[in-house]
Amino acid sequence: MKKNLTRMLCIGLSFLMLAGLSGCGANDSSNTSTSNTNTSSNASYNKTTSGSTADSASADTGSTNGIAYEAADGTAFAEDYYVDSMNTEEYNAITENNFKSVRDYPLSTFSADVDTASYSNIRRMINSGEAVTPDAVRIEEMINYFSYDYAEPTGDVPFSVTTELSDCPWNENTKLLLVGIQAETIDLDERPSSNLVFLLDVSGSMNSEDKLPLMQKAFIMLTENLNENDRISIVTYAGDDQVVLTGARGDETMKIVNALDELSAGGSTAGAAGITTAYELAREYFIEGGNNRVILATDGDLNVGITSEGDLTRLIEEERESGVYLSVLGFGTGNIKDNKMEALADNGNGNYSYIDSILEAKKVLVEEMGGTLFTVAKDVKLQVEFNPSYIKGYRLIGYENRLLASEDFDDDTKDAGEIGAGHRVTALYELVDVNSEQEIQESDLKYQYDSTTSDTTEWLTVSIRYKEPDEDTSNLLSFPVDESVYTSEMPDNLTFASSVAAFGMLLRDSQWKGTASYDMILNNLSSLDLSNDEYKDEFVYLVKKMSRLD
Repeated sequence: MKKNLTRMLCIGLSFLMLAGLSGCGANDSSNTSTSNTNTSSNASYNKTTSGSTADSASADTGSTNGIAYEAADGTAFAEDYYVDSMNTEEYNAITENNFKSVRDYPLSTFSADVDTASYSNIRRMINSGEAVTPDAVRIEEMINYFSYDYAEPTGDVPFSVTTELSDCPWNENTKLLLVGIQAETIDLDERPSSNLVFLLDVSGSMNSEDKLPLMQKAFIMLTENLNENDRISIVTYAGDDQVVLTGARGDETMKIVNALDELSAGGSTAGAAGITTAYELAREYFIEGGNNRVILATDGDLNVGITSEGDLTRLIEEERESGVYLSVLGFGTGNIKDNKMEALADNGNGNYSYIDSILEAKKVLVEEMGGTLFTVAKDVKLQVEFNPSYIKGYRLIGYENRLLASEDFDDDTKDAGEIGAGHRVTALYELVDVNSEQEIQESDLKYQYDSTTSDTTEWLTVSIRYKEPDEDTSNLLSFPVDESVYTSEMPDNLTFASSVAAFGMLLRDSQWKGTASYDMILNNLSSLDLSNDEYKDEFVYLVKKMSRLD
């Protein structure tokens, strides 16, 4: 009897331990200065009962935890707990931009960013009922996920610039400035030929429906939009890299589709070896004047060979000198190495998107194919110079990992972001004008220039440096902004962009969220007709969902 009671006590303790893993710690996260890794969050356990022994319960190593014991009547049985998703996602820590004094910091400089991965990744978290990881919230990527009504560029420049200014909806003491860049669109029937290498992660970590199967469908959709002038190669990597297809014509659709359909997942993740092989193939089939690009699809878990973010970045920096760009597509849940994927795309002169559904795959690889694949301007940098006669402080919303030193703006050797055909870049500044009651901390400097004699009416100047895709010398554009841009009734572009920014600040629990609330966002959006934009309409749904949980 005592023996059976002891066994039953052990059973109870086992259940308590499992409950601690799947319950109380489900949303805990451990932050370091470089990553946010949840080692047990969102882990789920599917319990099955059988008449098997402990050995059979744990035979499928790596997927089940077998616990064997006897019932009170002495019958041996086992309970297996299948671990669906031990969450080991990694995100670089974000320190939000603070307000800066114009007298101390008259220049704000940052690199253009057209990545959109953060928004679709956050959407996945919200729709699956997970707590949103604060460091996964990159507000500029959320804003840039959506389209805006910006003027098309004219003349010889590859993009136009739009500015809008109105009162900030979450801070009565500040104004909100929108700076929007619209890249020129291209006729896909007249697009340059593409030399594409699909670099596909087929390691064991990709063995789930939202990873390898979704990845295959995504690349099949892309394949259906290619023609006889394009060249396609496929490299896979797991424990080692394997060349699956070399230099196929874009119109050999079934050949490419069959190669994709035959892929299966298993093994460790030797990503660096695959990257090297992919670049070798891209150089072998290089098309002069064409779009030469490696498209990496992965959950980012590189665990064999070169694995650190720094070493991978240096590898990509060396390879991009060949004229081959790198775009990154992230897939799956629980194992995303967001920090590595973002670094690879940023340093490979490409963009980073997260694919959480077949509709998102269609958006990135079909609807926005021009922006995803065809670069119209590289090393795009923005610098805003503020006039202290009118503005005493400012805060750039987002772009924390894209900030540049002031001197980097004129340095053509400094890498910056790329803009693809039809892409938009939107930046928001929260401005404190000289009449505002909000205090701005200024340093006690001995020497400060006196701007009171300035006779200009300009509040600020937006300057942009960019290079043509095949050039190494930058071009400069400048756009002064004065009070005439201001409107008390917020324009539609700024209304929507500010709503997305407020949503991001709430998800991050930002110290600058002010009076922002989900209800405030919904109220602001009620003035817009979003019925013809399914992505913006979906955003409203996400805000409503978070409002109900608040």
